Amino acid sequence: MKLTWFGGTTIRIHIGGIILVADAAGIEGVDPDEVVSGADRVFAVGELEKVDPAAWRPGRAGSMLDGAAAVAVLGIKGGAIIATPGEPPLVLAGAGLPRLGRWGRDAVVVVFGDSADEMAAEVLAGVGPRLIAIAASETVVDRAFAALRDRLDGTGLASLEAGLALEV
Repeated sequence: MKLTWFGGTTIRIHIGGIILVADAAGIEGVDPDEVVSGADRVFAVGELEKVDPAAWRPGRAGSMLDGAAAVAVLGIKGGAIIATPGEPPLVLAGAGLPRLGRWGRDAVVVVFGDSADEMAAEVLAGVGPRLIAIAASETVVDRAFAALRDRLDGTGLASLEAGLALEV
């Protein structure tokens, strides 16, 4: 999985052999045509079919004979879940994060915006995911790292810098 954040909640995701772009419209300083170039699917997080993340479960990997598995892109309150067998579930959280199910322990969670440090603390206390990636200003990232660095207990913590990719 590769994540490239462009600012706001705009993110380009390479997962399960395809390219997804979330919230491509309205990002300043970046050519929107360049962000969506080559994407297999472009979506607005707020327009996705909603699921209950506490009850949802990721699919299981099939056999090699089954062919390529589909990538699920589902909405949750304030964000999205992106999942494909063989990859950790990806959670995008832009405005508050609902409670995740037990599967959240294996997830990669990206938190966006000025309250990203607070959302990161909530998700760490709630499920302790595999990785929390913070897509926010340097001030928010600094606050998050200062508050969380001694409480991670096996959870990775990373910051996303606009325009630079993070390989997970």
